Amino acid sequence: MRRSQALAVAAIVLTGLAGCGSPGEGEAGNAGGAKVATLQSAAPGPTASASKVPERPRERLDTTQEEFEALLAPYNKCLKDHGVTDLSKARKLINESGPEADTFRAANKICETQYYPLPPWERDPANPEAKDFAVAVVKCLKEKGVEYVEVSENGLGWAFGGDQNDSRSISLGMEKSPECEREVAAAMK
Repeated sequence: MRRSQALAVAAIVLTGLAGCGSPGEGEAGNAGGAKVATLQSAAPGPTASASKVPERPRERLDTTQEEFEALLAPYNKCLKDHGVTDLSKARKLINESGPEADTFRAANKICETQYYPLPPWERDPANPEAKDFAVAVVKCLKEKGVEYVEVSENGLGWAFGGDQNDSRSISLGMEKSPECEREVAAAMK
């Protein structure tokens, strides 16, 4: 017997067996009123929307301020829904004390992990190549004339000026960082 014929016979047998079975409770001796089995579960399962956790938005290296504000909209809505009334000073309250600060910290604990935008993947601590990215950006900045720049202590960013507090390095570094980030990101792909 060929494989396709064997599969066809197996499908027919399984279909026939699906209709067989013993009568359920309360149906014994009810020969004239046979019931047809259905495929209904006792309780409905969770819907796709109820079980789906919203995915946090992610910044890109080239995210504009307007785009970032749009990414913050769900986070800000969540804060308001949890009692934060003044969003303009909300993030400043993180290290303050008092009822307003307590409200913000409680709301932020809920909202940040669901809605606050993740950093660009290239700078995300979850990215195993983020430290390599930072080192490559520092190298690029030095090649572009930024004299005092170094990888930050956590290895995920860079800092300008160093002990020299050199304003030229700081301003040139701020100017050249986006360009170096784009170059390094393109080279790492």
